[in-house]
Amino acid sequence: MIPPDAGLDENSFYNFGYLNEVTKRMLRRAILKAVSVPGFQVPIAGHEMPLPPGWGTGGMQISAALIGRADMLKVIDQGADDSINATSIRRFFERVADSRTTLSTSEATIIQTRHRIPDEQLSDGQIIVLQVPLPEPMRSLEPSDAVTRRLHAFQDYGMLYVRLYEDTVKFGDAGAGTNHPVLVNGRYFAAPSPIPAFDNHKLDSSPALFLFGAGRHRRIYAIPPHTCVANLSFDDRPIVTRKPDGQCSLCGSTESYLDVISDDTGMSSFVCSDTSFCSAQRSGESTGGRP
Repeated sequence: MIPPDAGLDENSFYNFGYLNEVTKRMLRRAILKAVSVPGFQVPIAGHEMPLPPGWGTGGMQISAALIGRADMLKVIDQGADDSINATSIRRFFERVADSRTTLSTSEATIIQTRHRIPDEQLSDGQIIVLQVPLPEPMRSLEPSDAVTRRLHAFQDYGMLYVRLYEDTVKFGDAGAGTNHPVLVNGRYFAAPSPIPAFDNHKLDSSPALFLFGAGRHRRIYAIPPHTCVANLSFDDRPIVTRKPDGQCSLCGSTESYLDVISDDTGMSSFVCSDTSFCSAQRSGESTGGRP
């Protein structure tokens, strides 16, 4: 899964994967620790990447440490392959790692994503790298890192349940938002990145390896394949995740997560957030999408 050091290409101005080999070894050790302790936030050193923090530097560091010449890379931003951020990151790795890239979820071995998990069924051997702006699920409730680390150590998550109760009383449910905390392997609560709560079930017992990178906060954590993941909820009131009601105006899908778009006349319609899934549906391919 982790490629051997590739070294400096003879005709390149960059080390393979952009990062130097010492840095990549450090990141790989952190990733191995994160996989060994699912949901635990492993500290890493911060490294400069050629884009501002907050635009995916944490995910790019993980991808740079893992990518090899045999890998096929896919980059998506909020489900789209053709956004400026996704296109820029994809071109970056094409240049510094001479990597093959794809727009197909099923063909990719490494999928770097922000704000979404692909709607297509993932498979064994795939690595999903998620960019996380805020890795600590209790940060909005407790500003001190020392305190949140102690709360994780004692598995004291009372403030999360109080917040869940307040949201339930105020809004009726807590399944319509994003970044809803998840319990990983029955031990640590983790932030699943700002993905919609509709995507959280894709983390549970998935055959793929999920790696979460927070560049600004210098943290890495992981959800290994086939790991039990559960939403933060009360035993007698499980959250009900929601998505916009309707169907995609392009492919007709009612299974995928939908975005709302408006034309010049003000008319609104739905389209699949996952552009690769939508394209495959229109071409008649079997994508193995989830209901």
